Amino acid sequence: MGVVMRKMKLALYLPNFRDEVTVAELEDLTALAEDLNFDSVWTLDRIIVPEKSDRGELTYPFGMMEQFPLQMPVSSHGKWLHGMPLIPWLAAKTKKVRIGMSIIDTPYRAPAVLAGEIATVDHLSGGRVNVGVGSGWMPEEFAAASASHIFPKRHKHVRETLEIMQGIWTNDIFEYHGEFADFERSGFGAKPVQNPHPPIYFSGLKDPKRSASRIAKYGLAGWIGIQDTPEDIVHWKKEIQRELDEMGSTRRLDDGSFDMCSMIWFTITDEPTDQTPNRKLSNLLVGTEAQITDNLKRFKEAGMDMPLIWPPFAGVPVSKTLDDLKRLVNDIMPKVNAI
Repeated sequence: MGVVMRKMKLALYLPNFRDEVTVAELEDLTALAEDLNFDSVWTLDRIIVPEKSDRGELTYPFGMMEQFPLQMPVSSHGKWLHGMPLIPWLAAKTKKVRIGMSIIDTPYRAPAVLAGEIATVDHLSGGRVNVGVGSGWMPEEFAAASASHIFPKRHKHVRETLEIMQGIWTNDIFEYHGEFADFERSGFGAKPVQNPHPPIYFSGLKDPKRSASRIAKYGLAGWIGIQDTPEDIVHWKKEIQRELDEMGSTRRLDDGSFDMCSMIWFTITDEPTDQTPNRKLSNLLVGTEAQITDNLKRFKEAGMDMPLIWPPFAGVPVSKTLDDLKRLVNDIMPKVNAI
């Protein structure tokens, strides 16, 4: 197949990771996303905020990305809501929007248990689950999840998790003998509604070769980055496609079967914002309606299929975000998808 210029889809990245957030606010945002025909709603996976984060003393910056500080945007005293329990809640609260968590840090979960629970949630949602997976980056969080021993081998844990999930989902009886899971032939209950299984998205922030390897080997449905510029999207797609080609894979990222995504901060402002390129700290979708329209057009031309619209961590009330989402869908996206 040739290159397919698809209509850009929208996903909402729920702000469950904030110093203050209520279930009612998340419900309002989710209901609006469904009313506005968003493709999907995603939650954020965060288990802890270390107290030393408040002092700017984390071991690594967020995602091990050098531009970010050694501090989380949420306080250790924050009252955020955990992402995983929100997934079955979203299944019950919605009827058509797809649901997922971006991303599930696999080392914090037993792979076989995770596979069985996701299959059950796929039934609760009527086959609307997306699965985002990644390795995690914060040693302090690994310790809180009793997974410090996995941190040096966390990428291998993701690989084993992918193999176990797909094995459980596509076999009546399955066994696995690896480093992080070792179990005999067993049944794990109902298979997912989606055949052969829910679409799996991979979050890879540093290594195109690793991303390409997993996309090719496990038939992944998409890639999720964070605060990527249009130039970043072009680079990642080119490098991942090059790696796929060198592996001998026939997979084409532009054939309409793959979602190129990024989690991007979003606020519509009255006054123009500074659009000077600043890598991960750029105002990509923070600006006036005209600025956001122009940037989304650039993203579409670069090959982004679905931005995960990410309300700010602080400073913008949910009521403002609700209005901004309406303007995004009604006033901005028709111009973007007209190209």
